Amino acid sequence: MKKIVTATEGKRDYRRVLEDKRQGVLSGLGIKFDTLAKMGRVAEEDQAQITHDEFVALRLNRLDYVQLRMIEEALDRLNSGDYGICLACEQPIPEKRLNAVPWARYCVACQETVGAEMDEESREASLRQPVGVRD
Repeated sequence: MKKIVTATEGKRDYRRVLEDKRQGVLSGLGIKFDTLAKMGRVAEEDQAQITHDEFVALRLNRLDYVQLRMIEEALDRLNSGDYGICLACEQPIPEKRLNAVPWARYCVACQETVGAEMDEESREASLRQPVGVRD
């Protein structure tokens, strides 16, 4: 027999998943830099590799912070009662999408539109930057 999940139970499940993910992201934030900091002085020929590793760690940290912000926003929407509603079209986000990406802000159709707009803005911004300043 299939169990019917009430809205309250479903929100509790999403809250637990979001809080677990938040804890996982928070626990991993400092680890990347601890490893590099413990190395101390290194030989000159190893500096390029160390610099590259620091660059990668900073990029990964940035992604973690972005994800953490999205998780916090989803928890805020849960608290306010707006969780599971697309921020663009204000239609319910399908449960299948929320199960895959519990911090989703948009339904799939709106996410594709927003993503395409962001890609276009990023491309235009990179074209406006002076040569040598691009990432």
